[in-house]
Amino acid sequence: MAVQRDQVVAAGLQLLDKEGVEGLTLRKLAQELDIKAPSLYWHFANKQALIEAVADALLKDVAREVPPDQDWRATLEQIAAEIRHALKARRDGARLFAGIFVIADNVLRTGETMISALVDAGADIELATTSVFSILYYVLGLVTEEQTYAHDESRRAYFEEQAYERFPRVYEARDVLLAHNFDARFSSGLALLLDGVSARLRAATSSS
Repeated sequence: MAVQRDQVVAAGLQLLDKEGVEGLTLRKLAQELDIKAPSLYWHFANKQALIEAVADALLKDVAREVPPDQDWRATLEQIAAEIRHALKARRDGARLFAGIFVIADNVLRTGETMISALVDAGADIELATTSVFSILYYVLGLVTEEQTYAHDESRRAYFEEQAYERFPRVYEARDVLLAHNFDARFSSGLALLLDGVSARLRAATSSS
C-alpha cells in the first residue's frame, strides 16, 4: 500500500523530535517508514518541501478557536501564545521555520486570523501585516533561545567580570539579561510590541 502524505508528515514530526532539524531528511524519513526514498517524491519534490510541510503541521492547532467578539489585542496575545506553545512542543520547532516562507493551510489560516483582527480594528493592510510579521519574528526568536538555552552560573560570573568596569549599563542590566524565566520575558516583550501596535493603530484611526 502506498504511503499517504499525512503519514509522511506525521513520521516527519517524530523524526524531528528524534534527530532535530538537521536529521530531517528524505533518506532518514524513508528509513523510518521502511520504504524506498523515491516513494517520497510523490509527495515532496525535495527536502525543502518536506520541511515546509512539517513546519505547517506544527501549527495545526493554532488559531482554531478564536472568539468572534474578542478584541484585536486579546486575539494577537492568544495566537502568539499558541504559536509559542506549538513550536516548543517539538524539538527545534522554532529553528524549523528559520529562513523559510511556508505557503500552506495552517500557516495561512494563522496569518489570516491575525491580520484580520487588526484590519477589523481599523488598521490598513500594511500596518496589520507588518505588525503580524514583527510578532512572529519575536516569537520565533524567543523560542529559539528557549530551545537552546543552557543555564550556566560560570558564564554569569564571566559576564559580570567582563561588563563590570567597561560596560556599566550592561552590568546594571545583568539580572534581566541573564534571567531564564521565559514566560515572564515572553509576556513583557509581547506587551511592548502590542503597545506599539496600539499606538500606531490609534494614530491611524484618528487621522482617518
